[in-house]
Amino acid sequence: MKRTLLILMFGLGPSTAALAEPDRVVEARTLTTALQQQLGAALKQAIASGGPQAAIEVCQVRAPEIAASLSSDATVGRTALRVRNPDNAPDAGAREVMTAFATRIDDGEQGGLEHFEQRADGSARYMRAIITQPMCELCHGASLASGIAEELALRYPRDAATGFRAGELRGAFIVDWPEDAP
Repeated sequence: MKRTLLILMFGLGPSTAALAEPDRVVEARTLTTALQQQLGAALKQAIASGGPQAAIEVCQVRAPEIAASLSSDATVGRTALRVRNPDNAPDAGAREVMTAFATRIDDGEQGGLEHFEQRADGSARYMRAIITQPMCELCHGASLASGIAEELALRYPRDAATGFRAGELRGAFIVDWPEDAP
C-alpha cells in the first residue's frame, strides 16, 4: 500500500511552523517567492514600458524561463484550474489541491494557502495559492481592454484564463521533487 505523508499549512506563523517544517517546505517557499518576485518585476516593467500587451509576452516567454532557472533538484512552475498555456495544465493531484484552495477562499479564508506532500517513494510536492491581484485583471479579468483579447487569442487560441476578479484563486505555484532528489 502506498503511504503518503500529507502536511497542510494555512497561515502558520514562522516560529510555530519552522519547528515542524520539512526542509523542502522552506526551500519551496524560497523558490516560489523568487518566481513570484522575478515574474512580478518583469510584468510591472513590461506594463510600464509597453502596456498590458507587453505583459502577455512576459508571461508567455519570460515566466517559463524564470521557472526553468529556478529548477534544479526540483521542478518549479505554475498551474491553474483554468489555464492559458496548456503546458501548465494541472494533474489530478494539483487540481484537487487547487479546488480545496478555492473552497477555502470562497469560505473567507485569507492568508497564505499552502500544501505540502511527502510521498513514501521520496518524491514530494509543494503548492502555494496564487490569488488574483488587481494588476492580474488587465489580462485575466472579465473585461479586457482593447487589443488584449485579440493578442491573447493570437498567442493562446485555447485560452481559458479570463473572467477572474481580484481576490479569487488564479492558480498555484508548484514545486515537484522526483523520487531520487536529494
